[in-house]
Amino acid sequence: MTERTTIAKIAEQAGVSVPTVSKVLNGRADVAESTRARIEELIQEHGYRRRGSGTPASPMIDLVFNELAGEWAMELIRGAEEVVRASGVELVLSECGGARRPRQEWIESVLNRRPLGVIMVFSDLDPDQRAQLEARRIPFVVVDPVGDVGDDVPSIGSANWDGGRLATMHLRSLGHTRIGMIGGPVETLCSRQRVDGYTDALRSTGVAVDPALISYGDFCVEGGYREALKLLRLSDRPTAIFAGSDMQALGVYQAARELGLDIPGDLSVVGYDDLPLAQWVTPALTTIRQPLQQMAALAARLLLDLSERKTPSALRLSLAVDLSVRQSTS
Repeated sequence: MTERTTIAKIAEQAGVSVPTVSKVLNGRADVAESTRARIEELIQEHGYRRRGSGTPASPMIDLVFNELAGEWAMELIRGAEEVVRASGVELVLSECGGARRPRQEWIESVLNRRPLGVIMVFSDLDPDQRAQLEARRIPFVVVDPVGDVGDDVPSIGSANWDGGRLATMHLRSLGHTRIGMIGGPVETLCSRQRVDGYTDALRSTGVAVDPALISYGDFCVEGGYREALKLLRLSDRPTAIFAGSDMQALGVYQAARELGLDIPGDLSVVGYDDLPLAQWVTPALTTIRQPLQQMAALAARLLLDLSERKTPSALRLSLAVDLSVRQSTS
């Protein structure tokens, strides 16, 4: 069956024109949602695959962030870039503007570019977006999923629960019992897992979990600063804080300075990620090392395999984390 005949058949069954089907195939936004859903369903049902223009003239991979900023993003870019450059593939960066799911305009641009595949960082696709990519045979891999993406979605993550427990056990080994916890956004899976690891470490060492010592930030400096001020102004303030990211730990440093607290003399601080800046702040930050470059590199290799229709040995990987002890804890 030719491409034109296939489009015509889809248009006939959907009760729309051929140009309307073409708009949906190219991700155009100017199609009614109910019409788009009906056409997408028929595309899936017929197993329609666009040929010819589906192969990009210049092979590329889209690396998509919810927010493209800071050293955290740079570590992931370095990891992915090393792999794709060696494969002769171009890396294209884009962001979702702070949203956890890409906007329709992003899907439209991806379908027009027709990359070899897409790496989603700390962001999820809704079912319709996923169906649009799958119908065009554009594979995708999720790095550090926001939620539980399911066993059939290729994803690369790390052992967040272990990291939360490691950080808290380190502080417990130093004698701390009043340990504050600043997680990331409460709706994100990695944040909840780190908090769960923290609470498990407390309970397993005989310390009751105090809800007043648990707060949630945004993984950014501002969130760490804001939540640290609240914790450090408690009448029975914590003697240690586990910040759910290195950037939040910087916010804790600023809050402690403003309140005249010495780190680590008055307050021990543990971060998460082990970004390059962790060893250059004063005092050098004790943190959980998350292998960000390796996570991105594995995601790129997995995506290249999927783009070549190879069957990967595993669709979901969770990498180990470890503790980097420096001068911010005592």
